[in-house]
Amino acid sequence: MKRELLQLREALLDLTGVLNRPQPDAALISLAGVDLDRALFPLLMRVERRGPLGIGELAELCGRDYTTVSRQIAKLEGLGLVARQVNAQDARIKEAVITAKGRAITTAIDGAREKVMSTLLADWDRQDVTDLARLLRKFADEALAFVRKEKSRPS
Repeated sequence: MKRELLQLREALLDLTGVLNRPQPDAALISLAGVDLDRALFPLLMRVERRGPLGIGELAELCGRDYTTVSRQIAKLEGLGLVARQVNAQDARIKEAVITAKGRAITTAIDGAREKVMSTLLADWDRQDVTDLARLLRKFADEALAFVRKEKSRPS
């Protein structure tokens, strides 16, 4: 299993390197035909997928600093792409929620992403794509749970 774990780590490092480059996001935004700052793109997509989200939770999901995310959400709010609301269970928490204008942008980006992914996976067997999606989701869920557990442990 040691060899497989090394191969997995190498693949994840390569994939993370691709995903962290500005070019793929910029290309996706361009293909979608939307006008959006590349740095705001991941936040908008997460708010649309998992919102409403508090700034702290969003920062954790994106792996960014709280103050950076707070400033970026303010920009998205100024553009009319997200709105802030008070959390129903805890009035101290302000949550970001997607607006209709924001959803129109994420829908356009989803269409562009589908074109790119279809091209990348064109030669793949359908079952392999299904398995990849299921296993990546499982791995991502486990990784998020691990990070949250470690964060809650006393130092």
